[in-house]
Amino acid sequence: MELLSVNLGRAKAVPYTDNPEGVTGIDKRPADGPVRVAAPGPKGIGGSGLTGDAVCKKQHHGGDDQAVYAMAREDLDAWEGELGRSLANGAFGENLTTRGIDVSGALIGERWRIGPEVVLEVTSARIPCGTFQGHMDEKRWVKRFTQKGAPGAYLRVIQPGEIRTGDPVEIVHRPDHDVTVALAFRAITTERPLQPRLLAAGEALHPELRKWALAYVEKHGARRRPPQADAVGPGH
Repeated sequence: MELLSVNLGRAKAVPYTDNPEGVTGIDKRPADGPVRVAAPGPKGIGGSGLTGDAVCKKQHHGGDDQAVYAMAREDLDAWEGELGRSLANGAFGENLTTRGIDVSGALIGERWRIGPEVVLEVTSARIPCGTFQGHMDEKRWVKRFTQKGAPGAYLRVIQPGEIRTGDPVEIVHRPDHDVTVALAFRAITTERPLQPRLLAAGEALHPELRKWALAYVEKHGARRRPPQADAVGPGH
C-alpha cells in the first residue's frame, strides 16, 4: 500500500462553482516535494489539512473532520474505462491518491500511518456537488458518481507531520464494527434507512453524519433492513 501522489489545489476562478466568490480549489495537482499535514481547525474556520492546498468554501468543505480527502487509483482507473479518457492523480479533487487500499471499503475510525510521522483517521464519505460536476465536465456526473458508490474517504489528522509521493501507507487500527465509507455514503444519499447503522462507528463518525443519524432514529426509530439488503458490495 502506497501513496502515489499528494495533490494540492490553488484558488481558481471558474464559471461552474456556486461559491459566491467564484473560485474553487478542486483542480488539484501532484506536489513535487514533502507536504506538511496538520489539523486545520473547525469547519467554517479551518480549511485543508495540507499546507498549500486551497479550500474556498469553508462552510461546506475542509475543517478538522474533512481535513484530507483520499481516492484510490484503482477507482480512477475504473472511471477511465467508463469515461473513455485518462484521469491524472488528483483529477477528482483528492489530496491523496493511493494504491493498494480499498478506500471506499475502509471502516469509519480506521487509522492509516503514512510515512514515518502522519496518522490519519477515516471519518466519512465525499458527497458529490455541482462544482465537482462542472470540474469533470460530464453530463449527469453527480448521479453517475453516486450510483457508482465508491466515493473515496475524508480523514482527520491524528498525528501531524510531512508526507510525500511514494510514502508507504499502513493500516494501524481497524475498529470493531462494520460501518464502511461506502455504507455511510449510501446512508446519506440513496438508502437513508441505513442511517441508524452509522451510530455503531461511535465518536469516530463525522459529527454531521452522527447528527443526521440521531435525527433519523428520533423520527423513525432504529428500524433495520434485512441483513442481505444491508450488505456492502465491493468498492471496485
